[in-house]
Amino acid sequence: MGKIRIGTCSWTDKALVSSGWYPAGRRDAEGRLRHYAGQFSVVEVDATYYGLPSVRNSLLWADRTPEDFRFDVKAFSLLTGHPTRPSAMPADLRPALARHRDRAEADPGLLDEVWTRFGAALEPLRGAGRLGTVLFQFPRQLAPGRPAAAFLRRCRERAAGWPMAVEFRHPDWWREDHIAATTALLTELDAAAVAVDMVQTLPVSVPPVAPVTSPQFAVVRFHGRNSAWGTGTKEERFRHSYTREELSEWTPRIRAMAEQAREVHVLFNNCCADASVRAAQSMRHLLAPPEQAMAEAEDGQG
Repeated sequence: MGKIRIGTCSWTDKALVSSGWYPAGRRDAEGRLRHYAGQFSVVEVDATYYGLPSVRNSLLWADRTPEDFRFDVKAFSLLTGHPTRPSAMPADLRPALARHRDRAEADPGLLDEVWTRFGAALEPLRGAGRLGTVLFQFPRQLAPGRPAAAFLRRCRERAAGWPMAVEFRHPDWWREDHIAATTALLTELDAAAVAVDMVQTLPVSVPPVAPVTSPQFAVVRFHGRNSAWGTGTKEERFRHSYTREELSEWTPRIRAMAEQAREVHVLFNNCCADASVRAAQSMRHLLAPPEQAMAEAEDGQG
């Protein structure tokens, strides 16, 4: 049975910080991370999607967490084909991106430089054994087909040697008639398929399938089940408090994934107040061995 790590998709989200979950005296940058790492064994770094990571931050993150802690780092938007504002780039690269109207593929040298800087910034985490996966969340515009498969292969070539996880936002990748092809492609690339929990009543809903495509990692991301997904504000899209019954739907799937992968990372993205940490704690209790769950329940009553 592989190790199951449970955590959230951010430890710095403003809603979480303002919720009161962090105790007094642990609300500065260092205190928050040390407190979080004392509660969970994995976290997703989502800030790296909006701007390139830095070597300095990676060194600090490694220093402030125990050896068994892991960071799943979200790939920078430019690397996954998302629109990227010049202001999200390092100052010296902004003019080059602006010249090409935010399309880095028009300047191969610029894209090479961004990939190089992104990888270099993660080296301290990798060297310290803290790097979990690098999460490539592809935009909804990336639909299944030969061009998309070719793009994925180019990404994998550039990310050679990185532990890679892939989340698709276009639902057709995981429709019944395409599951086998998608699973085969990600297996070929040695990239972990990201299973998704989200509302299932929308045209853009991604089916909740959970194939294991890498022997090293499997990933599940819980986005909440709000019907405002894709239309509302961030708070509306992700506002959801998971019930025990909703989480229990996933426990047999997660255990089955752990029988096929060395590690399973279960991450909660329902980032509204402390809903994500509460859901993560509930899932940890549901997946714990009976004797551990009983002990935790007794501690909670004490």
